[in-house]
Amino acid sequence: MSETLRIEDRDSFVLATLDRPEKRNAIDQELVDALHRLCARLEVERRTLVLTGSGGTFAAGADIAQLRERRATDALAGINTRCFQRIRALPMPVIAVLDGYALGGGAELAYAADIRIGTPTLKIGNPETGLGIIAAAGATWRLQAIVGEALANEMLLTGRILGADEALAAGLVSAVLEPGAALARAIDIADRIAELDPAATQATKRALLAPLSAHPEIDLAEQAVLFESPEKQRRMTEFLERRSKR
Repeated sequence: MSETLRIEDRDSFVLATLDRPEKRNAIDQELVDALHRLCARLEVERRTLVLTGSGGTFAAGADIAQLRERRATDALAGINTRCFQRIRALPMPVIAVLDGYALGGGAELAYAADIRIGTPTLKIGNPETGLGIIAAAGATWRLQAIVGEALANEMLLTGRILGADEALAAGLVSAVLEPGAALARAIDIADRIAELDPAATQATKRALLAPLSAHPEIDLAEQAVLFESPEKQRRMTEFLERRSKR
């Protein structure tokens, strides 16, 4: 799809690798465009996405050379913001494997994932104010929900970077594993998701992404649809038959 984004089709998921190792996988316009094309595909195919980076780095930030040239109209266009919103809204789960640097726009891409797995070399945070800008592609509204107001505010206002152990303690990642094991864990999770009912998985994700004010109505509406599905009937019947045999 792109020289900056390698796509591998696996049985139960799609593996996408940010591949600009010479730039520490900095997110530029070409990579954003490639991610949009991938989203367009996954919005139709509805498969789990595993995101990772090449060369021992997830993404060291947005491409500063391009950012320096952008002006107010570019900011209002939300180049990275719209891309990461689209990734966040994908119908099936997104799993990010965070190796090495996940900074600035790279961190915000990670925040858009549903599940994050780190490696011991992880360094994650938002140093944007040191460059005269803000973290405007998701950090100011997603990070508080992930790690809580106190830590999110400190990270965003001071540019504090978390190491792997701190990220794990804060709940920013669900596990810290060596790179090979981290990817294996992501694949295991993707395989596990593939064994579940896709409609129920997608309904769960929609409920998780809904604002607090939408609950419990959205949960009940999603459940009402699932209660009428043949797949629910089939899976519950199989469960009861297995239990009776035991």
